[in-house]
This record gives sequence, C-alpha cells and structure tokens, in this order.
Amino acid sequence: MEVQAVMTEMGRSARAAARVLASSSVEQRNEALLQIRAEIAADRDAILAANEMDLEQGRESGLEAALLDRLALTPAQLDVLEQGLSQVAALPDPVGAMSDMRKMPSGIDVGTMRVPLGVIGMIYESRPNVTIEAASLCLKAGNAVILRGGSEAIHCNKRLGESLAAGLSAAVLPVEAAQVVPMVDRAAVGALLTMPACIDMVVPRGGKGLIERVAAESKVPVLAHLDGICHVYIDTDADRDKAHRIAFNAKTQRYGTCNTMETLLVARA
Repeated sequence: MEVQAVMTEMGRSARAAARVLASSSVEQRNEALLQIRAEIAADRDAILAANEMDLEQGRESGLEAALLDRLALTPAQLDVLEQGLSQVAALPDPVGAMSDMRKMPSGIDVGTMRVPLGVIGMIYESRPNVTIEAASLCLKAGNAVILRGGSEAIHCNKRLGESLAAGLSAAVLPVEAAQVVPMVDRAAVGALLTMPACIDMVVPRGGKGLIERVAAESKVPVLAHLDGICHVYIDTDADRDKAHRIAFNAKTQRYGTCNTMETLLVARA
C-alpha cells in the first residue's frame, strides 16, 4: 500500500477517533492513561529489546554518540514514563475549563473555554519517550494524535504504539486515537503535512532542518520552535550552593538533550 494511502487512512480514522475523544469523560481518558502505564509495565522486556534493535542499527549506521544517547531507552527512563502517565492522569481536566470571565455592558457573560483541537500530528526525532509523552498530553486534552518518530527509533516506537493501542482498548476508547506511523519513508511526513481535512495542527520537535521543512511545506497550522537557547539565570539573592547544583545538573545530567543548558547568566553582583 503506498505511503499516501496509508497516511490518508490513518488521518481519516484519527478524525473519527477524535470525535469520540471529544465527547469522552475525563475519567475515561484518565483510565486510558493508567491502562497505557500498565501495558508499558507489562511490556518492559519487549520495549527494551526493540530499543536495543534500534541502537544496534544506529551503531552500524554510524550515528553520533549524542544521537545514540537520545535514542537509548533505559529501565529508569521507563520508570519515568510510567510516572509521567500517572502525573498526567492526576492533572485537572483541561476540557471545558473556563477563564477570563467578564460581564459585558449588555449583561451577558463572556469568557474563554478550552476545547479539544481535534487531530494533532506529532513529528519528532530520535527520542522514543516522546511517543508516550506526546500521546499522554494529547489524550488528556481530548485530542487524537498521529505520531511520526524518527526512522532510527522505528522498532521501539512501533512497540510503544502497541502499548498505546492496548491501553486505549482496555479503556473502551478507539485505538486510532493514538497511532504510530509504521513506516520510515520520508514521504510520510510530506503526506502528514498536506492533509488539512484530517489534521488540525502539526507539532514538529527536533533539529533546525526538520522545523524548517515542516514550516515550509505544511498546509496545516504548525506549532514550532526554532533556535531556542536554554538559559539558567542565577540571581543576586540565590542560594549559592543550590545554584551551583542546579547549573551543574542542567549541563551535565545529559549532554545530548534539547533542554541541556547552553547559556549560564549570573547577576554581576
């Protein structure tokens, strides 16, 4: 089946799933998150084995050490993913939340209400943990999501996609609410960017080249970053010992991630 046909079918099924999610209860969406957590806990060995396949292919293809670091998924990181699912499930329901209410001269009340966006296309590189993190936030907010990870993480992402589907099914929600693109063909990204009838917003997460391509080609609204520089600021009144520990951790905990400190600002005093 050609790439465009696969992506079109994924988009249509995601659109149908988004309608179900939009009318679901927060209890049902939270149950889905907790069921996904349980599936990941039960599938740890298979997930780690799939990740090792990706790492082995990455080594053979000559991936740089920083990219291999982002690609690696450890038992400790799976613990963090499971904790994150519990934390998202515990958050207040964003759907229907109202703010900025004010009474107009005519007597009517006007404010802002949060509603689901619909279907989100997530395009990202390397880090397979993004598959679960992005899906959990989208599902909590009542959105369906199509997840297109990097080709270097395809085995692990597909395995995590099975955990997502099993958790959604256990919560009696459509498995198409969180789909992992099963192919590495770059044309899948192009297809995702040109389906405004199926996709409501695209979120690219990765290097400058990816962001620029998405911004240039997309016929769908894009929520993007570009050349952010991660700062840590130490103020005059900061606890010196705590500031030192924070700055050291921000730079050295992991060198290859997008939130590693790049600029340290210290108050002149």
